[in-house]
Amino acid sequence: MSVFVNSDTRLLVQGITGKEGQFHTRQCVAYGTQVVGGVTPGKGGSLMDDIPVFNGVREAKEKTHANCTMIFVPPPFAADAIMEAVDAGIELIVAITEGIPVLDMMRVKHMLKGSGSRLIGPNCPGIISPGQAKIGIMPGKIHKPGGPIGVVSRSGTLTYEVVFQLTGKNIGQTTCIGIGGDPVNGTNFIDCLAAFQNDPETKGIVMVGEIGGNAEEDAADFIRSNVTKPVIGFIAGISAPPGRRMGHAGAIISGGSGTAKAKIAALKSAGVNVCENLGLMGEMCREVFGGI
Repeated sequence: MSVFVNSDTRLLVQGITGKEGQFHTRQCVAYGTQVVGGVTPGKGGSLMDDIPVFNGVREAKEKTHANCTMIFVPPPFAADAIMEAVDAGIELIVAITEGIPVLDMMRVKHMLKGSGSRLIGPNCPGIISPGQAKIGIMPGKIHKPGGPIGVVSRSGTLTYEVVFQLTGKNIGQTTCIGIGGDPVNGTNFIDCLAAFQNDPETKGIVMVGEIGGNAEEDAADFIRSNVTKPVIGFIAGISAPPGRRMGHAGAIISGGSGTAKAKIAALKSAGVNVCENLGLMGEMCREVFGGI
């Protein structure tokens, strides 16, 4: 089983005619994802390869019965693209775009409340259920289908590293989710942890966090009260100096809050197995998840 996406997912791509949109759409198709249409205003009626292009999301959904969209729209227009998808009733929106203004994302968050749409991202690698559907920019070949482990991460490249090590230890994955590192995003750690907890085929969870904000501390509180499956955690940025932004927009330590040390302590207090050396993640997963 998987969470959020599977082989029945029907995908639109907003920004499908751009360079990045075309490249990654083809990668998703090659992986086996059902890409049923694309959206580029003004280019409705054309084709990208054999994929029909529409002028708007609502029209595309009506004609293709899509239930998911992936967004490769430039930052100044990306929030409007997300909100168009919400307005059209798309169930899952995966926003890959990096650099969307925070104020724009506040408008998106307001619109998402009470809607039937789930947003993953922005500034994220996307989501993959190995062997079923790849919706994003992750390298599909490093993932192993049929496995018992769910992965959720704020960092794209660290997601790939964890998955590579899991697959190297012959440990498959149910679903891998990159939630993005922006300060205002959609789906969070708790949403993913709850989904993995409720998925009968996910037997263990790997959670990759980083400095800045309090998402990992909130996740630790949730794990303590709600998660019965084994969790391995990793926090990136242990050597980052206070007050300096490190990589992601949300990765900044302010005062005594958001430090790697505080996050690690919170996770350990919730019973999470914390890996403090990323190079040993695969080995720890084999030890902790070996009996699953």
